[in-house]
Amino acid sequence: MPTGKFAAVNADPRALRDWLANVRRYGFARLANGPVTSGALLEVVKPFGFVRETNYGQWFEVRTEVNPTNLAYTGLGLQAHTDNPYRDPVPTLQILYCLENSAEGGDSIVVDGFRAAQRLRNEDSDGFALLCGHCARFEYAGSEDTCLRARRPMIELAPDGELVAVRFNNRSAAPIIDVPYEKMAAYYAAYRCFAEIIDDPAMGVAFKLDPGESFIVDNTRVLHARKGYSGAARAGFRAATPTRTVCCRLSPRLKPGLWRLPNDPPRLFQPSP
Repeated sequence: MPTGKFAAVNADPRALRDWLANVRRYGFARLANGPVTSGALLEVVKPFGFVRETNYGQWFEVRTEVNPTNLAYTGLGLQAHTDNPYRDPVPTLQILYCLENSAEGGDSIVVDGFRAAQRLRNEDSDGFALLCGHCARFEYAGSEDTCLRARRPMIELAPDGELVAVRFNNRSAAPIIDVPYEKMAAYYAAYRCFAEIIDDPAMGVAFKLDPGESFIVDNTRVLHARKGYSGAARAGFRAATPTRTVCCRLSPRLKPGLWRLPNDPPRLFQPSP
């Protein structure tokens, strides 16, 4: 698993470059040996970018509640998903930081959404075309003063065929009304097939964070999930912006070479001939 050390990434430009190169190549990376203090996740962002504040504030704190208003506040498992598909623009880089985790279970899981999209295309090219060619709708209306909506395809391609983004979150899905009636059954079949691929255990990488550890995901590519857990201990997870994460972006001051290395393969998703 690609892993960096908190102190090295903050002090050594080469360590930062290597860590970001792993994020670029794999869509996620882990960071170890960080401080166990509130707001520590903001220190992770400083060397390469800035926090994007949302209606949740600078970060979203995950805790177990007796009467939860969010599935994240329970001990239930969470299906692999991308965060906040109802935002426009969607969050890009997100950091999940652990301050306390003494519960049984609760492992984190990451799934490469680009690989899942490629597998769907190989197994069901017509279904792949439907998810690329028609917009899904996503919505959040969790408080009286906040209502967020976005209309984007679940699998988004650039005009030249490059895979741009994957959006998948059943809990944020709104009624799908942009698909022609005669194609609706096939669209939902493709949606189900895509979900089954994402849920395939062979597609995921599971790991458990210890206090002071964090991981970063490219939210436009990598889906993250959580196994169910027992006890009250996931109360120590902090995250910036929505659900267990800090939402951040690369700073425009960063030299391109820190992010994309000369030998880094492009994220080109070749169109069918």
